[in-house]
Amino acid sequence: MIIIGADYHPGFQQIAYVDTDTGELQERRLEHREIAEKFYRDLAAQETRVRVGIEASGHARWFERLLSELRFELWIGDAAEIRTKRVRKQKTDHQDAELILRLLLEDRFPRVWVPSWENRDLRQLLWHRHRMVQARTRIMNQLQSVALNEGLRCKKRLWRDAGREQLESFALAPWASRRRHDLLGLLDRLTPTIAELTQAIEGEVEKCPAAQRLQTHPGVGALTALAFVLIIGRPDRFQCGKQIASYLGLVPLEESSGQRRRLGHITKQGNSLLRFLLVEAAQVTVRSDQQWRNKYFHLALRRGRKIAKVAMARRLAVRMYWMWRRGWDYEQLKKFGSHAGQPGHRDGAR
Repeated sequence: MIIIGADYHPGFQQIAYVDTDTGELQERRLEHREIAEKFYRDLAAQETRVRVGIEASGHARWFERLLSELRFELWIGDAAEIRTKRVRKQKTDHQDAELILRLLLEDRFPRVWVPSWENRDLRQLLWHRHRMVQARTRIMNQLQSVALNEGLRCKKRLWRDAGREQLESFALAPWASRRRHDLLGLLDRLTPTIAELTQAIEGEVEKCPAAQRLQTHPGVGALTALAFVLIIGRPDRFQCGKQIASYLGLVPLEESSGQRRRLGHITKQGNSLLRFLLVEAAQVTVRSDQQWRNKYFHLALRRGRKIAKVAMARRLAVRMYWMWRRGWDYEQLKKFGSHAGQPGHRDGAR
């Protein structure tokens, strides 16, 4: 078996590898994608079992596809944990590759969960729609600015037929008129694209029972439910709601020592798309549920609206986690509570 520790970069990779049968240790620097691909294909031609370890990176999709095609084992490690295992203060690509190889050989490699290719592709659908909506929002804001400069203030009514006719009727200077025309054209092209992507997301939710159950919670739509299922992956990866909140970056940054405890802003270490969707969904829940509304305004008076929104988003994430883990819909969650069945709970086992 050949074990490879690779310090991966988009333009090159430094590798250190050892043949466990002969004990031979070698190092190489693969400068370009073509050279790297030839190296790994030559290994595949030897019909030898190969295991490759790399740090988690967001720019290695082609490399992962190549190893999957060659049927090599790919272990992706937590970059932060790997960094803590470095003894020397000096850091080079050569030393990083050796460190990854040593962790693999000593069975101390901090391997992380990796979603399937189908999961990743569906995430691209969510991101694509999100970016399209953001682009449409920027265009709509620019058109609102054009209308305000001409004395027209009608907010959402600007997008109705009468509002648009009034916007198009303004006599503007040549380049201002060109800008208005182009922005309206972009808006007309983006709207059906977003509608098509939304329909595709709803179709994927129909294939996912977990997402359908999450949709029963007030404020949770198809986009939020599907994003939660795709990004969390499996509910058994986490033991409690606190771990979910930490994974999504909805917990405060803490710097405590001795008797001093200091909490900062939220860490924002998780998936930014899901965190955004949870905040938006929590605000809808606040408008539709009286208990959530009371909790929100109580927090807003004490800590401010921004902190209250994040707190409600964290509460929603924990609720969705327990609904998924227990296989409950919203009515069952209200009846039993998220900790039903736990020792000491009034509705649980004694």
